[in-house]
Amino acid sequence: MARVYNFSAGPAVLPEEVLQEAAQEMLDYRGTGMSVMEMSHRSAAFKGIIEEAEADLRTIMSIPDNYKVLFLQGGATQQFAAIPMNLLKTGKADYIVSGGWSKKAYKEAKKYGQINLVASSEDQNFTYVPNVDELELSPDADYVYICENETVYGNKFHKLPQTGDVPLVADVSSCFLSEPIDVTKYGLIYGGVQKNVGPAGVVIVIVREDLIREDLPEYVPTIMQYKTQADAGSMSNTPPCYGIYICGKVFKWILAQGGLEGMQKRNQEKAAVLYDYLDSTDFYQAPVRKEDRSIMNVPFVTGDADLDAEFVKGAKAKGIENIKGHRSVGGMRASIYNAMPIEGVKALVEYMKEFEASHR
Repeated sequence: MARVYNFSAGPAVLPEEVLQEAAQEMLDYRGTGMSVMEMSHRSAAFKGIIEEAEADLRTIMSIPDNYKVLFLQGGATQQFAAIPMNLLKTGKADYIVSGGWSKKAYKEAKKYGQINLVASSEDQNFTYVPNVDELELSPDADYVYICENETVYGNKFHKLPQTGDVPLVADVSSCFLSEPIDVTKYGLIYGGVQKNVGPAGVVIVIVREDLIREDLPEYVPTIMQYKTQADAGSMSNTPPCYGIYICGKVFKWILAQGGLEGMQKRNQEKAAVLYDYLDSTDFYQAPVRKEDRSIMNVPFVTGDADLDAEFVKGAKAKGIENIKGHRSVGGMRASIYNAMPIEGVKALVEYMKEFEASHR
C-alpha cells in the first residue's frame, strides 16, 4: 500500500528516511545482534545513542553549556505538574493562556501555588495570542508560562513576552525544531516529541542549571525532580529508549536539511501554499488572526458541519489522512510539521479546490 499524506496533529508524520533506517536496524543495531527495543539502557550501545542524540540537539539549537537536556517520560502533560513542583519558590507564577494546552497547564499548576492568569484569549475561542506588550507581570513570580504554539487552535507566539529576571517557561511541543530559537531567552523549554521530533513516549526538557533545585517540597516525587534526572543523565529509571533512538535519527535528518534555518524555510514555504489559498477564497475560513497564525497547525472550516464531515470523508479517499479538526474547534486541521513534504500540502490544496468547485 502506498504511503498516505498524514496530517495528524500527533503522533505525526516522520521523515521516510528515518523510518527506512530504523527498519534496516530493527533486528540488528550496528552489529549488536539485537534491536534497540531489546537492549539494556545501561549498555555501551545505548549510552552512545543517547549521548549522540543530546550532542546533536545541542548543535541544532545552540544550547549553552549551562542548560541541561533531559529525555523523559510522561509526555508534555506530566510537565504541567512537574514545572510548578520544581520551579515554585515563592509559590507564585504567571500564566498566559492562549489555547487548550496552556489552559490545562494553568489549571494543573493552581494545585501547587498562587498562579496568576495574566492574560487569556479564550474570550474569542483562542483565535489570537494575547498582546505581550500589555501584560502586567508579577515581579516576584518564580516564572512566566506560555504554550508557544497551540496545536488545537493553530496560533503561535511570534513575539515572546519580556519577563526580565523572571524565567520564561515555554511548551514548544508543536513547534519544536521548526525554526531558529534563542535558548537563552528561556529558563525552561519542553516539548512532547510526537509532533516534530519522534514517536510518542518522550518529552524533552531543556532547563537552565540554576533552576534545578535540591530544596524541593517533600511531596515532589523523586522521579519528577529535575535534579534526579539531570544527575543521572536522564537514566534514573529506564528511559524511553526506542523513542530516544528515533529522535536521534530525526536530529541527524534535520542537520542534513540545513538545521533550523533549513527547517524554517521549508515550513514557511509549505504554510504559504495553504494560507495563500485560504486567503483567496471565501468558501473556507481560517479562524486565527493572521499575525498570530501557526505555520505548523492550520485549522479551517466551511461553516457547515455536514459539509466539513463530507470534506474529511472525501479527503480520506484521496489518501489525505487525519485532517479532521479537534472537537473543540470543529472543521479541519492540517498539521504540516517538519516531515510533511510540500507535495502533501499541494495535494491537500488541490483537493480543497476540487471540493469547493463541486460544492459551491
